[in-house]
Amino acid sequence: MTPTRHIPVSMLLASLLILLAPPTPHITAATTSPAVDIDQIRSKQWHAAHLGLREAHRITKGEGITVAVLDTGVQPHPDLKQNLLPGADLSDEGGDGRQDRDGHGTGMAGLIAAHGQSQARGALGIAPKARILPVRFKKDSRGGTADGLREAIDFAIRNGAQVVNISSAGAPDVQMQQATQRAAQANVVIVAAVGNMPSDRHVGFPAAYQYVVAVGGIDRSGTHAEVSVIGPEVDVVAPAVEIYSTSIGGRYRVGTGTSGATAIVAGAAALVRAKYPYLPADEVVHRLTATAIDKGPPGRDDQYGYGVVDLVAALTADVPPRGFGSAPASTPDGAGSTTAAADRPRADGERTATVRGLVTLGVLLAAGGAWALFARHRRRSDDPPPRISR
Repeated sequence: MTPTRHIPVSMLLASLLILLAPPTPHITAATTSPAVDIDQIRSKQWHAAHLGLREAHRITKGEGITVAVLDTGVQPHPDLKQNLLPGADLSDEGGDGRQDRDGHGTGMAGLIAAHGQSQARGALGIAPKARILPVRFKKDSRGGTADGLREAIDFAIRNGAQVVNISSAGAPDVQMQQATQRAAQANVVIVAAVGNMPSDRHVGFPAAYQYVVAVGGIDRSGTHAEVSVIGPEVDVVAPAVEIYSTSIGGRYRVGTGTSGATAIVAGAAALVRAKYPYLPADEVVHRLTATAIDKGPPGRDDQYGYGVVDLVAALTADVPPRGFGSAPASTPDGAGSTTAAADRPRADGERTATVRGLVTLGVLLAAGGAWALFARHRRRSDDPPPRISR
């Protein structure tokens, strides 16, 4: 007979506490990307042609916009270093964020703001004249904590970022959620990855939070990428399969996952902010969703969100403010009801017309103001943006 083994009560209590303790929320990168060496990186960046990047760059290249990349750091790659600002290293190693031993952060920064090395060589980002603020909150693409990410968001806010890129997905965390709210209050656009299958089954955080643009992915054919998580929080999608960008050591890398798609959308947000510098963050997001190319079932769906981000339409379409009905067709000059006054200060000669317009607007607001305020605070799934006829 096996003798009875007596376990001290203290040991039982300790074991129970371990089992009941909530797990520390970790943030994992939403991509896997082996480094590759290629000579003609520009020709490998299929997403650029797919998104009409050349035409978008005739309008703006992201001048004057700072995008914070919250990741593994950003190395001064030859294709990127002219746009790289000193940032912060929030790990225990210290520094200014311009150190990256993993390559993930450097890759995301390149997708956003790589300027290349000549007219046709080197990697090219979505907003090649935007500035990158590197905030290193993890040492590798699978590391990082919610506390570290929260601190990184706050650093980005304090240091003038207009767009924040988070190519990571993790567990919910109250303080991290509060940081995203502070960013929204500070007029900052936050873009985050929804996560990757099969390791993720639901839209991760912070992407699932209300004030964050949740980005999924498409493949080369423009259809839903199998790697991309689906869910009611998805806002827009962008290329996510075989995406080439910068890496450490002056090399290049190819990656598949919603990390790359997120960086592409962050670059798109930078373009919109450069074109319309007086447009508030929530209207920048609205412009991206309202002009997205609808995919799947009509309207918003859990695979594509509002659709594939459309760079040119986001920069040129006439988009009314949120909550004020459907948008008319896009116009060639890019003037829109949310942006006619948002892309430049008013001249003195416009003041008389402005006064008359304000009187009319006051009448409209008296009838519709309460509805507008309500509409702006509804959850995204209940507030489909107006579609753009193209």
